[in-house]
Amino acid sequence: MLKKILSFYRKNLKKFSIKESQWRLWCKEKKSLKEKEWVIIESILTQQTNWQNVEKAMAKLKREKKDSLKKIAAISKNKLSQIIKPSGFYQIKAGYLKNIAQFFIKNGGIKKLEKLETEILRKKLLSIKGVGYETADSILLYVFNRPIFVIDAYTKRFVKDFKLNADNLSYHYLQQFFMKIFPKNPSFYQKFHAIIVLYYKNKKQKP
Repeated sequence: MLKKILSFYRKNLKKFSIKESQWRLWCKEKKSLKEKEWVIIESILTQQTNWQNVEKAMAKLKREKKDSLKKIAAISKNKLSQIIKPSGFYQIKAGYLKNIAQFFIKNGGIKKLEKLETEILRKKLLSIKGVGYETADSILLYVFNRPIFVIDAYTKRFVKDFKLNADNLSYHYLQQFFMKIFPKNPSFYQKFHAIIVLYYKNKKQKP
């Protein structure tokens, strides 16, 4: 089974260029503090929408110079919702963005939170309204570089399509399933997750 999974990974790693895809920032090895904040913002914007809409909303935030957690915490929810309108569900997401921005500011920012153990940090992230398992784990993996595997709809589809021996498709079970068979390597987890998404998006675009 591991051989089959790694074969899929190597084959598609050659086929798709992560550096030229939507994952170029998220999978970047060394991110600046500003780039880490962008990933946090995008992790909220990407909920229930496609990446093109996220890019449009981020472009507007950058144009308005509101693309930082500090600026998002300070802006009114109504004004923020209008800026991120292209992302869809913009009023709800504006609230979620303000929640997560205020959380980071209240807790001393990314640098201070980096000192926390993964499980403690995960619990804190999950306590924020608007942050579920997928969003929390995305932030842990792509911002804090923690070896925690992200499960999404594409991952579940991958498990079914490739007939992997997973007993069920619950978030926790699949996360543990992948984390047991793979070495705990954040860079590998990031790329593998990205490759699964790119594989299915490419498949969907074919006639």
